[in-house]
Amino acid sequence: MDTTRQGAAVIARGIGVEGPRGWAFRGVDISAEPGELIAVQGPSGSGRTCLLLALTGRMRITEGHATVAGFPLPKRMGAVRSRTAIAHVPGVADLEPALTVAEHLKEAALLGRRLKGSPVALPWSRGHKEARRARIEAALTLAGLDPETLPKGLRTAVRDLERIEALRLSVALGVLHDPHLLAVDDVDLKLSAAERDLAWQLLRDLALAGITVVAAGSDAPDDALIVRTTPQDTAAEAATDPTTAAGPHGPADTHEEDTADAFAETGRA
Repeated sequence: MDTTRQGAAVIARGIGVEGPRGWAFRGVDISAEPGELIAVQGPSGSGRTCLLLALTGRMRITEGHATVAGFPLPKRMGAVRSRTAIAHVPGVADLEPALTVAEHLKEAALLGRRLKGSPVALPWSRGHKEARRARIEAALTLAGLDPETLPKGLRTAVRDLERIEALRLSVALGVLHDPHLLAVDDVDLKLSAAERDLAWQLLRDLALAGITVVAAGSDAPDDALIVRTTPQDTAAEAATDPTTAAGPHGPADTHEEDTADAFAETGRA
């Protein structure tokens, strides 16, 4: 894989996304060099998932401005989408439990052939199975997923993977077509302390390979660029509507609702 990146830095000034219930996040500033590991941290409902989707051109920012992979947001969302990838984002980039590792990889590889506007010249045409296999093997290597360690190798179903293995598969699918930037959500969800270390090491290695990585999770390594999201102040609303008192989206404030609300307002790409 070509890991040489030009213009892959992330520059954001005062960006925010507003949904029907208020701001998912706002006032976020980022200045990241190409190949940097960006860790997004904040409590549930603070807009971490929405920030990842906004930076990859999959959700329209409604305040501020940003540049990703050399293209301005929100003006060039399509160009940014074609140069970025997402992984492990609940409700957006989920793995299918019944499908095998091989089936996920084959589907993603075939889809890449049909993508338009990709910054990378896809190295195979119809029938070039060897080239496709080489690209898949390279993605697995980058993600640190060794099929030999799986119960049934590439024929292992997703439901039979350990959580850290499922994360690695998600990352492999994300890097399959050489994105300039990879966004990974819930890096350490339900992982042990040792597995969290492995997950962050994986993302650090991707960054060292030249892929700018933006990831949401806790316990980020010290050398990561920390970006924090915090629940927005809705005291004025709470004064007249008690359902908002527990946070910007009410007491049932979860990142799933946060993402769904913003999608409803901005449109899902």
